[in-house]
Amino acid sequence: MRRVSIFGATGSIGQNTIDLIARDPGGYDVVALTGGRNIAQLAADARRLKAKIAVTAHEALLPELRSALAGSGIESAAGAAALQEAATRPADWVMSAIVGAAGLAPGLAALEQGATLALANKESMVCAGALVKATAKAHGGAVLPVDSEHSAVFQGLIGEDIAAVERIIITASGGAFRDWPLEDLARATPEQAATHPNWDMGQRITIDSASMFNKALEVIETREFFGIAPEKIEVLIHPESMIHALVGFNDGALMAHVGAPDMRHAIGFALHYPDRKPLPVERLDLAQIATLSFRAPDEARTPALRLAREVMETGGLAGAAFNAAKERALDAFIEKRIGFLDMARVVETVLERFSGRRGHIDAQMTLDNVAHVDHLARQEADMVIGQN
Repeated sequence: MRRVSIFGATGSIGQNTIDLIARDPGGYDVVALTGGRNIAQLAADARRLKAKIAVTAHEALLPELRSALAGSGIESAAGAAALQEAATRPADWVMSAIVGAAGLAPGLAALEQGATLALANKESMVCAGALVKATAKAHGGAVLPVDSEHSAVFQGLIGEDIAAVERIIITASGGAFRDWPLEDLARATPEQAATHPNWDMGQRITIDSASMFNKALEVIETREFFGIAPEKIEVLIHPESMIHALVGFNDGALMAHVGAPDMRHAIGFALHYPDRKPLPVERLDLAQIATLSFRAPDEARTPALRLAREVMETGGLAGAAFNAAKERALDAFIEKRIGFLDMARVVETVLERFSGRRGHIDAQMTLDNVAHVDHLARQEADMVIGQN
C-alpha cells in the first residue's frame, strides 16, 4: 500500500487528487491532509480517506477542526509548524498544492524524507528551483510536474534527448479577458477576473490566468524544471485549452500533448508514474471539436510575460522577489485597493528597486535567504501599493 500526503487538500488540485485516490481506497495509506479555512471539507476528506493527521494552516481554527474530527481517531493540528511537521512524516508520494510561496518549505521537507513530490505549487520552482532539485537529489527524492503545461512537456520528453529540443511552447487560454478591448482592462473587477472560460480553479489562480501572471510563473518554471534556455520558451494563446504544451525538436517535429482541460490528467500521470493507468477524464472527439485556434500573445496586454523574461535574465533570487510582489499585488486587487492593470506596475516597480540590491538577489539560494527576499519584496510591494 502506497503512503500518500496531500498538502492543499481543500483546493481544486487537492480535491481532484482526492477524487483519484478515493477511487482506489485499498491502494493508498493516507498520511496527512492539510488545508486552509474550509474545515468542514478537510475533516470530511480526512474521515473519508482515514488520514492519520489533518492540519489547518490557521491556528484559530484548530478547535473547529478538533470538533469536526471528534471520535474519528484522526490527529488534528494547526499552524505553520504543524504543516512543516506533517511534511516530515514518511510518505512515498506527496502532492504539493499549497498556493503561493508558503508551499516551498513543506515541499522541501517532504523531499528530505526521500518522497516523490508531485509539484502543483509552481512558486516553489519560481522562487527556488535550484534548491528544490538539489534537495531531491541529495535525499533520493523526485519531483514530478503537475501543472498541466509542465506535465505535458515532461511527457513529451520521455525517451528524448533534451539537447535535441529546439523550443518548448506552453499554451495559455488567455483567461477571462482574452477578448476584451485593451482599454477596458483598467475597469476590470476581481469578480470578472475570477471567472475562467475553461478551467475550474481557485480564485487566485484564475485571476492570475486573466492577468497572465500565471503563465509568467510557468515560463520561469519551465526554465527551472527542464534547464532549457529562456529564449527557447514560447507562449501561445490557445482558447480551447486542448493542447497543453508542445515540444519542438531540431528536426522540425512538434510533439503535442492533447487532452480535455481536466487537471486529473496531470495529477493521474504523476500519481501513477512511470505507469499509465485509466483515468476518469473526457475522451476527446476531434471530429466534433473540428477546429483548434492559436494566436501570439499581445505584448501590450501581457506585461507579466516580459517581466518573467527579465527575472530569468537577472537570475539568482529574482524569482522570489517577483513572486512575492505578485502575491501582494494580487491581494490588493482582490481587496479592490488597486486596479487590474496596476498589478503589473507594482511588480515591475519592486523588481526595479531590487535591481540595485545585488547583495539580496545574488545571495546563496537557501531557504532562509529565499524567505528573506520574499519578506523584503512584500514590504516593498506594500509601500508601492500604498502610494498608488
